[in-house]
Amino acid sequence: MTSLVSVDREKDSFFARFMNTFSLPGGLWPVMLTPFRDDGSIDFAGLQRLTDFYIDAGSAGLFANCLSSEMFQLNPDERLSIVRCVVQQAGGRVPVVACGNFERDAASAGHFIVRMAESGVAAVVLITGMLTGAGEDDSLLMAAAEAIMESTGDIPLGIYECPQPYKRLLTAELIGRLAASGRFLYHKDTSCRSDHIREKLRATGGTALRFYNADTPTALQSLLDGAHGLSPIGANFYPELYVALIGRVRSSGLSRDVEELHAQLAVMDKLCHHLYPQTAKLFLKLRGLDIGPTLRLPTDRPVQGDQIRLEALLKVFRTMAGVLGITPVMP
Repeated sequence: MTSLVSVDREKDSFFARFMNTFSLPGGLWPVMLTPFRDDGSIDFAGLQRLTDFYIDAGSAGLFANCLSSEMFQLNPDERLSIVRCVVQQAGGRVPVVACGNFERDAASAGHFIVRMAESGVAAVVLITGMLTGAGEDDSLLMAAAEAIMESTGDIPLGIYECPQPYKRLLTAELIGRLAASGRFLYHKDTSCRSDHIREKLRATGGTALRFYNADTPTALQSLLDGAHGLSPIGANFYPELYVALIGRVRSSGLSRDVEELHAQLAVMDKLCHHLYPQTAKLFLKLRGLDIGPTLRLPTDRPVQGDQIRLEALLKVFRTMAGVLGITPVMP
């Protein structure tokens, strides 16, 4: 297969930035929301404020153009525009990754991956459910990934077990093969099972791939088992608490304080999933961030009880921040 990238890489300043393998930082990687105006157009000023909010809260990196971003409700130019905005606003303070394969055809996917890479992201993330159909053998998924690797030169990649268009989980063997290629730097895991996470961590050990768990209930165990960080939807409500959890595990391992913090997060997580991502936007609005609640996703309208629960969640967050000695970010 002919590569889509320039043959003369010495003269290609874009690829020169990626010729040396590097590792992404461990820590919190929020799955970014996309703020919209009332008419459904992208609120780029709101996106800039949101980017600063995540970074000011202590995030190690940002995952833009993901499911929380309503990426399947964006057209290709919009996907590129929001990622360029995030990369520019981040200004090198933290790395950014973004999804890039929205076509099953490897050549079409490769063309868009190249365009996405040119936005300045640290890695372009592959959606597992877009690599092969539901029920198809892992050999076909690996072949699809290899075809994309071949057509995209040295562009660093990531892998994401996205719940849509269907949730395709990776086996430890498969993720180990991807990691061994040297091309994959980022993995967002959604298996929600500590035993599977442990197996994947063993399979990818010693490679450049960094492992970020999306699941709050298994977050603590995954960190203790060697996960490099977390990427939960709860980071769209109170990223400071996840930064605190990761920091405390790194500094002291398992302790009573760490267990109590994780237990609180696990209980609070259930509310985060209700009417998400609209509730996340409403919660951030309660926190003072100037973004609206508009979605492109069809969803039920929040009722009074939902608002009351979000206000209660905010009080719980503020109380926890006080106990932990955390100063919440003031948007």
